[in-house]
Amino acid sequence: MQNSLNKSEGQKLLEIENLSVSFDTRRGWLRAVKNLALSISEGETLALVGESGCGKSVTAHAITRLVPMPPGVIENGEIRFRGSNLLSLSETQMRALRGSKISMIFQEPMTSLNPVFTVGNQIAEVFLTHEKIRKREARQKAVELLDLVKISDPDKSAKAYPHQLSGGMRQRAMIAMALASPQPGLIIADEPTTALDVTIQAQILHLLRELKERVGMALLLITHDMGVVAETADRVAVMYAGHKVEDASVKELFANPRHPYTAGLLGCQPSAPANRGARRLISINGSVPDLISLKDGCPFANRCVKMSTECLESFPPESLSDDVGNHIFYCYHPIELSGAVK
Repeated sequence: MQNSLNKSEGQKLLEIENLSVSFDTRRGWLRAVKNLALSISEGETLALVGESGCGKSVTAHAITRLVPMPPGVIENGEIRFRGSNLLSLSETQMRALRGSKISMIFQEPMTSLNPVFTVGNQIAEVFLTHEKIRKREARQKAVELLDLVKISDPDKSAKAYPHQLSGGMRQRAMIAMALASPQPGLIIADEPTTALDVTIQAQILHLLRELKERVGMALLLITHDMGVVAETADRVAVMYAGHKVEDASVKELFANPRHPYTAGLLGCQPSAPANRGARRLISINGSVPDLISLKDGCPFANRCVKMSTECLESFPPESLSDDVGNHIFYCYHPIELSGAVK
């Protein structure tokens, strides 16, 4: 498959501004995403990280217009893909874009793949939906994609049903389906390695990196694993309780985290210096706040040792790291810089 993108790397592909998504529940309105600003450039891998329930997957579903409405409501904001606001498109226009230029790899392929159709037929269906080709040609393209994602004996695998494939092979099939696009622009991978063992995880991550370079796609990688971020991403945005709290290049963020929550995430990793040789991992005290009763202040305040009155009164404004213009954070009492990135 040839690179079909003519855009130069660095040009903005996706821009999210002031996005807020809420859900109407029996207990009240749950603010899942609050005033989110995010961007992804052509050919870039952006990792969106944070604890479960922080708004990562809701953000992905908002981009693909898959937020169930009701109970979901996109209260405000814009999501621009190559200049077009996705939130203003008709469902017909969005359906043409979804799977054609924006694709998604879901966390659990067994629940995403249809159990009564073969893997090859499901991949071929993407071609048939977005291109004027014959069924035989679509099926041959499906086999070629299974070969591209390094599934052994792709012709045989194309005839198999999802339950006949291993977890790693099903995930590869999902990646192949995401690539079944005439113009692959953005692929959203929602926890693509969570259900896999460590060896297969490494293979899938290597495959995503390889395909990104070969096909020329941008990748939005949703994960809670900072080890995955370090190996795969160019840039990382950290979310907490529906808010973005920090955004920087991977090297800068790992070397100089400015938000206490980011530092806590990095400190929880087994490879963190403070955890080497320790009997117990360092953890972040407290728990994620209830998003239904969340106040206007910093959502991390109840877990932060630097909490002050202003932290409880209003969400911090955007700040730039002293020496890096593209490193932003939202904190009244940021962690001091530890040194230059090597």
